[in-house]
Amino acid sequence: MKYRRLTKEQFEELHKEFINFLATQSITAEEWKDIKENKPEVAEEELDLFSDLIWEGVLDKVRFIENIGPTQMHLFAAEEKEMKLIAIRVNSPSVDLTTAEGFAWFKQNFMGDQVEVMTAAKKYGDEPNRDKFELIEKGGVITKGELYTWFEEILP
Repeated sequence: MKYRRLTKEQFEELHKEFINFLATQSITAEEWKDIKENKPEVAEEELDLFSDLIWEGVLDKVRFIENIGPTQMHLFAAEEKEMKLIAIRVNSPSVDLTTAEGFAWFKQNFMGDQVEVMTAAKKYGDEPNRDKFELIEKGGVITKGELYTWFEEILP
């Protein structure tokens, strides 16, 4: 397995796609029931294979990932050959960026002395999608990139 198995909720959401996946392998509903009951290891392999296919499709389309914690923001842009990062740290223990109040404070004070902004870029490893997946597994959220784009426009 390349990534991780989808959750039960994700499988339920992708029920039709999973049926189509089985159909591409000429597995009928009756055969699937038999596989689950008599060959659970084969069923596990099919679930893992389907999960990897779904993850690949999602990760191919990822362009921005955000990981926002109480005092830090990591904004990633997944470009063709590298991952770009805008990292923000708030040096005020009373500010929590995960709250509406903390984020409002940040919007007013992002150019102040209590906010550090750093940028970096890193070339992908052998598998760009694996790099994206690891960021998501560490708490990153796929976004449309509004926050990254906003910062990119105002940074020198």
